[in-house]
Amino acid sequence: MKTFNRVFLIVMDSVGIGEAPDAEKFNDKGAHTLGHIADHMNGLKMPHMGNLGLGNISSIQGIEPTQNPKAHYTTMVEASNGKDTMTGHWEIMGLNIQQPFRTFPDGFPDELLDQIKSKTGRGIVGNKPASGTEILDELGEHHLKTGDLIVYTSADSVLQIAAHEEVVPPKELLEICEFARELTRDEKYMVGRVIARPFIGEPGAFERTSNRHDYALKPFGTTVMNNLEDEGLDVIALGKISDIYDGEGVTESIRTTDNMDGMDQLVSSMDKDFKGLNFLNLVDFDAKYGHRRDPQGYGEALEAYDKRLPEVVEKLKEDDLLIITADHGNDPIHHGTDHTREIVPLLVCHNGITEGKALEQRQTFADIGATISENFSAKMPEHGKSFLKDIQ
Repeated sequence: MKTFNRVFLIVMDSVGIGEAPDAEKFNDKGAHTLGHIADHMNGLKMPHMGNLGLGNISSIQGIEPTQNPKAHYTTMVEASNGKDTMTGHWEIMGLNIQQPFRTFPDGFPDELLDQIKSKTGRGIVGNKPASGTEILDELGEHHLKTGDLIVYTSADSVLQIAAHEEVVPPKELLEICEFARELTRDEKYMVGRVIARPFIGEPGAFERTSNRHDYALKPFGTTVMNNLEDEGLDVIALGKISDIYDGEGVTESIRTTDNMDGMDQLVSSMDKDFKGLNFLNLVDFDAKYGHRRDPQGYGEALEAYDKRLPEVVEKLKEDDLLIITADHGNDPIHHGTDHTREIVPLLVCHNGITEGKALEQRQTFADIGATISENFSAKMPEHGKSFLKDIQ
């Protein structure tokens, strides 16, 4: 059976492709991130993803099925109990998360905030679910005058702390977030991520900087990435991948500023001589457009990503494997600002494919991790079924 020397895994953050079988349980019946964006755009222009077989997976306006797809294609169903970034990514790497992370739709308890106030000597404002840009417009001027920390959350399991870099230097903000992370690790709070959100600018023109840092919980078990590292293989994490796994199993981490920088880093890393996994998350789809319910911006970002895809495909060597998927949905036409419980696309590409075919629908995202493990003869994860033999 053919194996691959390098595996490139792209997660299009939140690019779901239709409601999951249990979507109703998550109040997400009818969600279809790609489909609704395509309808809003009167057709998505994604010819390169179309050539791989994206239009063969689901009916998407503007992306026609192709007679000769360049990749094998199917969808995956999430087995874990959740629809957030960490749950999706952890499942991709072989875990199954049945206890969902806690969310705080009414803000965080006073007991927690009092501990942060006592430690930092600063007040706190906000403490509610909010858009990261809107809360700066609302409270940024107050923060400049008082030095109070802007604390907010979202529909995700996150505690976010925003501060102007001239009021709270980034080093101080990171120390505050590290303290908050330690306070929220146990089952009492079970917060998935604590995020430092530094910003600059003046009232009416605040801008978040690239000095953001995520403090995630450690995965609740050994992941495929840990097993690859144990075998002496490379695990290159691009974008927020290292943050999502709290550095576990990562041998090299490269931060990115946005989707296009992520694609730049991916293309550049393809010139490296390594053996193992190169793992990229493209966060803009989710953070900039899905949560802000901006289908136009989301569609334009998808089309911009598609234009970059040939650079990746053309650089694939004979022993390279490219896997493209997503971690959940975030339908910008759907109600609220939350992620949506959706199936996700799976496209698998290598130079040995003469004609792509439909694969069996995968019943867990962990099938990706199992496939990567089998490819490198690493310890198999507890969850997931390899499809390596099916993509020969």
